[in-house]
Amino acid sequence: MAIRVLLVDDQPLLRTGFRMILEAEQDLAVVGEAGDGLQALDQVRALQPDVVLMDIRMPRMDGVEATRQITGPERDGPAKVLVLTTFDLDEYV
Repeated sequence: MAIRVLLVDDQPLLRTGFRMILEAEQDLAVVGEAGDGLQALDQVRALQPDVVLMDIRMPRMDGVEATRQITGPERDGPAKVLVLTTFDLDEYV
């Protein structure tokens, strides 16, 4: 059974690139995409992914807050979140 992945990044080109890389692996399946944290929350509820590949800086709701809500204690079987960023600032890490 493939690991179900949700891609979250505000740049469509990056999402497309990640999708191409991930879908080349037999044990990974990209089940959806979101362009910001609010969309990510909706997609997590609807799609129940195993893993969320999350950007940090996005409009409307950033990846830090979206991750807090996705992995919060009130969630049943929360998805695992892998945060990706090109920023080298300790405050984001």
